[in-house]
Amino acid sequence: MSEIEIRAVAEVTPELVAAFARLIPQLSSSSPPPAAEELRSIVEADNSVLFVAFDGSVVIGSLTLGLYRIPTGVKAWIEDVVVDAAGRGRGVGEALNRAALDEARARGAKNVSLTSRPSREAANRLYQRLGFVPYDTNLYRFTLE
Repeated sequence: MSEIEIRAVAEVTPELVAAFARLIPQLSSSSPPPAAEELRSIVEADNSVLFVAFDGSVVIGSLTLGLYRIPTGVKAWIEDVVVDAAGRGRGVGEALNRAALDEARARGAKNVSLTSRPSREAANRLYQRLGFVPYDTNLYRFTLE
């Protein structure tokens, strides 16, 4: 078993696109994997960081950190955390989250938010172990489709 390395993506390669084609179905059955251009738009944006976890040369996980400024400060959100089934239980999710927290801190965010379905029990345990606490709010969603 090799050591896990976390990197912020600087370039979209065919291998990265293929990795997302493998990872996204493990995260969501209702969303298609992103095409190269969609990944490029994330990577090239100033307000997002796409982190990937490598096991050797193989991408085994990813996480997107989104940031934006509002009148009260910098907000940061963690989205679309996914670890390949074959890589789970090795600290990949924790390493991805820690990289995102470090980046958010470096960019001046006061806190980092995320959501997680209750059915994702292992993920919820991880978030709580990392220090995330449930936030007393109502989350509303308006579907534009």
